[in-house]
Amino acid sequence: MITQFQNGFSDLALKTLIVFLVLGRPMPESERDTYVALAGGLFAIPFILFSLFGGWLADKFSKQKVMKGVKWAEIGIMVFATGALYSELLVLEMSALFLMGCHSAIFGPSKYGILPEILPDDRLSWGNGILELLTFIGIILGTVAGGMFAQHFGSSQYLSGVFLTALACLGLIASMFIPETPAANPTAEPRINPVVDLKRQLLFMRSDRDLWRANWGSTGFWFVATLVQMNLTIYAKDVLSLTEQENSLLNAALALGIGLGSALAGLLSRGKIQYGLVQIGAMGMALFAVPMGFHGLGVTLFSLCLVGLGLSAGLFIVPVAAVLQHRPPPELRGAVQGAANLMSFIGIFAVSAVQIALNRILHCSPGEVFWICGVVALISGGYAAATRRNALQDLLRAILEPKPISEGFVVPEQES
Repeated sequence: MITQFQNGFSDLALKTLIVFLVLGRPMPESERDTYVALAGGLFAIPFILFSLFGGWLADKFSKQKVMKGVKWAEIGIMVFATGALYSELLVLEMSALFLMGCHSAIFGPSKYGILPEILPDDRLSWGNGILELLTFIGIILGTVAGGMFAQHFGSSQYLSGVFLTALACLGLIASMFIPETPAANPTAEPRINPVVDLKRQLLFMRSDRDLWRANWGSTGFWFVATLVQMNLTIYAKDVLSLTEQENSLLNAALALGIGLGSALAGLLSRGKIQYGLVQIGAMGMALFAVPMGFHGLGVTLFSLCLVGLGLSAGLFIVPVAAVLQHRPPPELRGAVQGAANLMSFIGIFAVSAVQIALNRILHCSPGEVFWICGVVALISGGYAAATRRNALQDLLRAILEPKPISEGFVVPEQES
């Protein structure tokens, strides 16, 4: 949990800092928006290229050893980032962002895959809730820190790199205390071709309806979340006329909501995967996106909508993550996590192109982009409700008639 907290903090601190440095450079507005979208794309591309490789490492070796090795690599990446910030060359700063994406792509499958190995089944949803809560607390603080670095360090941005390098060292120390687990599939053959391996994993997930839907639910979630966050940066600057630090606080409000929603989802799950939370979360995202699209919304009310949007998103993602972890056999957990990560970041990568198309081709205002996010969430919620008609009743029954967690972890049977 500590290692992941540091990972989430450092990822968002570096990404937010570089975005704000782009926003602060003198350039035409259209070029600026393109670079903002490019920053998101460069962070997402490594997940498309290396998530399946990270999944193979997570199956082939002890997940703890993989996580520790990735933390060693992060120290070198942050040293490079320090030099890039010192040089003030945009190409080097973007390269550092790309390398951090590579680091996180390989880290992800081991991070999520190790939970079923060190937690009992009836604590898996709880563990996911706490993991996501700490992840998004890290994102909150990292986003705020990125804005503070941009505003206060001025022309001495290399100091931001020094700070992040020190944090990478602390992350390495924390990773050394993660329980070492045996390799789940030590005979796993290297998966060099990502296209062939992705097809193999998708065919496996297709054979399990709940696993298949969870994969697409995760992809849709990260598409909407990234589009909201990317659009939020532009909205805060162009519509609300906020400073970099105030801008980062809005991102923090969104992340705070997701963290609280994740913790609440873990609490309400009561030792089960509650599919009703997916429906409630999707409908909540659609509902809170409506007022965000109206012009003239005050900062306070807009921030409250962001928290509500994030809270709904947290309710949505926790059961989805639990399905992806629990249903695959142990020897394929890393591979499935890698494939799910890749699909999620295909969605994230697509956001860069969608953002450019909405702004420069369709001329959508930032508020209208929030409405589009709400429509996507509404479609997801409608599909979840149509395919699991009894999910809400099961959730209400679990809340109103709670059973002891010690009775065990139960995965609802698939409906015909």
